[in-house]
Amino acid sequence: MSETLPDLHRAAGVLFDLDGVLTPTAEVHMRAWQHVFDDVLARWGVTEPYSDADYFAYVDGKKRYDGVASMLRSRNIEIPWGEVTDPPQAETVCGIGNRKNAAFAAALRSEGIAPFPGSLALLEQLRAAGVPMGVVSSSKNAQEVLGSAGIRDFFTVVVDGVVAERDHLASKPAPDMFAEGARMLGVEPSVAVAVEDAVAGVASAAAAGYAVVVGVDRGAGPQALRAAGATGIVDDLSRLLAGASH
Repeated sequence: MSETLPDLHRAAGVLFDLDGVLTPTAEVHMRAWQHVFDDVLARWGVTEPYSDADYFAYVDGKKRYDGVASMLRSRNIEIPWGEVTDPPQAETVCGIGNRKNAAFAAALRSEGIAPFPGSLALLEQLRAAGVPMGVVSSSKNAQEVLGSAGIRDFFTVVVDGVVAERDHLASKPAPDMFAEGARMLGVEPSVAVAVEDAVAGVASAAAAGYAVVVGVDRGAGPQALRAAGATGIVDDLSRLLAGASH
């Protein structure tokens, strides 16, 4: 990439999204969503199939139940919200979300996960430089993914779907989660860096007032990321390593 990219090694703090930024779990999420929505739409007689474009438009970066509701709304489907305790077979927003989570958890435990090599290298460099780091993820599985990938100890702060639900933080693209991440890390967004691969996440960080929002293009597309507020685009975090050729 030819554009000038920020030097994260001099940042007051860096807040990373998890799935698709640090770990390739976005692919596991995508497969789980595909399985669940294929089944739901087929059983309900919806002719327009679920696609990767739907994932990026309606699900990516959002809290699980918000993603379900957004996707169903795109097909003019409204069903009861239900309760977070709904069983996976319940035909509610929460039930469908829990069905997806069960599929994701089963895949994660059977396949395991490792961080992207470029992401791990950047985390190691930033830790050596003494840069405070945190994770801002809509996933309720963030702690398990970080532990499975062996990178939990890099972060002093994790704002995930569990924290968002507990503290009533609005889902990305609202600024709440990235604003809370900066507050917990003890940095002002105006001097911090956010790193995101989801359009909703980029919009969240931009709305929270982050000085730099790095968009990681894992499929959302550079134009969509820029339109949401990304100040720079990379295809892998190795582009942000000290001495990397931009």
